[in-house]
This record gives sequence, C-alpha cells and structure tokens, in this order.
Amino acid sequence: MILLDTHTLIWLDQGNGKLGERARAQIDAALQENELAVSAISFWETGMLIDKGRLIFSVDPHAWRHDLLRANLREIPVDGNIAINSTRLNNFPGDPADRLIAATAMQHSAALVTADEQLLGWYGPLNKIDARR
Repeated sequence: MILLDTHTLIWLDQGNGKLGERARAQIDAALQENELAVSAISFWETGMLIDKGRLIFSVDPHAWRHDLLRANLREIPVDGNIAINSTRLNNFPGDPADRLIAATAMQHSAALVTADEQLLGWYGPLNKIDARR
C-alpha cells in the first residue's frame, strides 16, 4: 500500500510538476490495485490550509474529498492505535499531523510518498518514497 502525504495528494490532484516520474508511476500502480490511501488527517490539514488562505481551491473541500474517494483513493481514519503510536515515534521531526500520517503509514505497512525533507531524513522504521523522484 502507498500512503500519500498531504502535499503529495494535492500535487497529484493538481498535476503539479513537482511530483516525480517514478513516484507518479508507483502511485498510479497503487491506484490500479486499490492500494492508494490517504490519512483522514490530510483532509483536515487541507481544510486548515484553505481556511488560512495558504491554499486556494476552486471546489468545495467536501466535493473534492468525495471525488477523490470515488476515484478509488482509500481514506484511513485516525483511530486510537494510530494516535497512541504517533506519540511514540522517537526523535520524530515535524508537526502533529506529520506524526499521525507517519503512524498511519507504519500501522498499515504502507510506503509514505512525501517530499518533506524532515520526514525523508528521519531514521525511524518508516518506508518512504521521495515524491520528487
């Protein structure tokens, strides 16, 4: 399974050229196999970015989410195990949303597609794919 970091989900949806060819091919293959997922926290994070004016969307976030899920993207809810495990990531960089996303990927044995340098450089037991490659 592949789990998309929030910015990678947005890049994918918007056709952003920052998303690398190799990462895109892995994402497309996972989507075909119904193995492409996102943490529910990514929808919260996207909503917060829109609310703060740091991200502009031409569609309602609810409609955007609905369309992504209809296109075979799997949404993984944040449950109690993910929440607790996110607090146990030693020397983990980043904000609480990143912790929850990483813990989600780890709990579901998924590779996290991200371009976040701090996440890519973390030496914990997280399978990572550089979204820029």
